Amino acid sequence: MGATGRPYRGFATPVALDSHGPARIIALCNQKGGVGKTTTTINLAAALAEYGRRVLTIDFDPQGALSAGLGIDTHDVPTIYDLLLDTKRDPQDVIVQTSVPGLDIMPANIDLSAAEVHLVNEVARETILSRVLRKVAGDYDVILIDCQPSLGLLTVNALTASHGVLIPLECEFFALRGVALLIETIDKVRDRLNPSITLDGVVATMYDPRTLHSREVLERVVDAFGDDVLETVIGRTVKFPDASVAGVPITEFAPEHPAAQAYLRLARELVARGAVA
Repeated sequence: MGATGRPYRGFATPVALDSHGPARIIALCNQKGGVGKTTTTINLAAALAEYGRRVLTIDFDPQGALSAGLGIDTHDVPTIYDLLLDTKRDPQDVIVQTSVPGLDIMPANIDLSAAEVHLVNEVARETILSRVLRKVAGDYDVILIDCQPSLGLLTVNALTASHGVLIPLECEFFALRGVALLIETIDKVRDRLNPSITLDGVVATMYDPRTLHSREVLERVVDAFGDDVLETVIGRTVKFPDASVAGVPITEFAPEHPAAQAYLRLARELVARGAVA
């Protein structure tokens, strides 16, 4: 049996793609911080790239953790903030290639924290990111948006631009409490702005099978979300911060480590579920 209480399944290695695009856009979203959103974005993106997918990541958090975790310098360079303020600007000016073949990023820095103030009086302000990504979607197979830990205008922009939502959820009681509010926000976006958005899944992170608390929280998550909970569970390990300091995904930093293998399995599961081509 797997950690989620269901029979453990293997997922086949995805077949190579004959062509690329248009991208399916997935927002990694949770209004609670420290649940593994950025770690999941980095390592899922790298795993998908390893399976031959062309991946674009969007750093949509003013803290710029995604950019730092992929070793990208964001000082005095064009960022996603510049594209939000000037939608006529070419997104290619902002896209940066990472050290991982097939994985690109639109970086962010602290400037993004001013975006909500600047956008509040814009017409159709919730769709600005959607208009930016429309210009580059044909070049990629998947676009992953690393959202900031809030349910403000930037997150609503990410949800409006996305086809699906992936919710990283730390196996800890307080992380579980806020998910109902996030689901409510997704439902509102579906009703008012983006009727086609779907929940691609809930991925349990920072799981420690040695503790009763982790096991009980995961059991409650499965009770609440059923088959929406992905079978792949991401364990807690010090290798993640070590890889972040090195500025590379864990699939490069320690490719044989169980955590790296877990993200490769997560990529295979999302392809098997149809969330990614």
